[in-house]
Amino acid sequence: MSAPGITVIGSINLDLVAHCPKLPEPGETILGDDFSISPGGKGGNQALAARLLGAEVSFIGCIGADDHATAATALLRQAGVNMDQCRISTSHPTGVALIAVSADGENQIVVAPGANFALGEADIPPQIDTALIGQLEIPVPALTAAVDRCPGLKVLNLAPACELPDALLAQADLLIVNETEAAFYGQDKLLGFNKRVALTLGGEGAVMFHAGHEVARARPPKVDVLDTVGAGDAFVAAITLALLEGRGDQAALEFACVVGALATTKEGAQTGLPDRDAVETLLGKEGGQ
Repeated sequence: MSAPGITVIGSINLDLVAHCPKLPEPGETILGDDFSISPGGKGGNQALAARLLGAEVSFIGCIGADDHATAATALLRQAGVNMDQCRISTSHPTGVALIAVSADGENQIVVAPGANFALGEADIPPQIDTALIGQLEIPVPALTAAVDRCPGLKVLNLAPACELPDALLAQADLLIVNETEAAFYGQDKLLGFNKRVALTLGGEGAVMFHAGHEVARARPPKVDVLDTVGAGDAFVAAITLALLEGRGDQAALEFACVVGALATTKEGAQTGLPDRDAVETLLGKEGGQ
């Protein structure tokens, strides 16, 4: 069976990560521990996660003509993600994310989008012949154009939360939100569409709704959590791939929860993403218990 095709439209950032004993309160300065620089951005994370899980992946986005772009795209290119439709802007820098990670693995993130916000409707191909994953770290008009031009499965990760046209939400086949984003959009809006909605609950797992009714619920396996950055993006890629592979709602949710959990066991949004072998190994262990 040929690998499913997925196009990801989204952001690419370079992550500047500082580890600290606890996350700072407003106005508080914390002395940190380790510092690292690694590739990130929700779009880049989801594209790499899908590729490592076995999908054929193309990426639509925008980066700067700078050294940050080389570092930010290195793992995507190494993994074989098709970057032909990633535009280079000469007037905007590559996006940067400032990330603080506490000793218990929780995080705070501030993103300076740079070139990500230079992505326009003209950068979207006339037709997208694969499934589509999109998020909200890029301009909404570009995302809308991609959704309009994709006749296949359309998955929208509504992060970071922002006001969106109902017409855009209604076109999605699957909406994915965490608890904070769900509170922003409201239950009536999210569950009012005759589509799937996946609500992630952190360490408690995730719930799938269809046309407003709960159809699946799953908990992640117990793992040693080191860094939660990128776990949500791993979940998004995993559940999309699982549905494309023909898994039902329950099986797809369980698969995605395992992938998300594994992504917390290593440092880095992209360097911590699991490959398919690691996921299948853990699934086998869980099934044997």
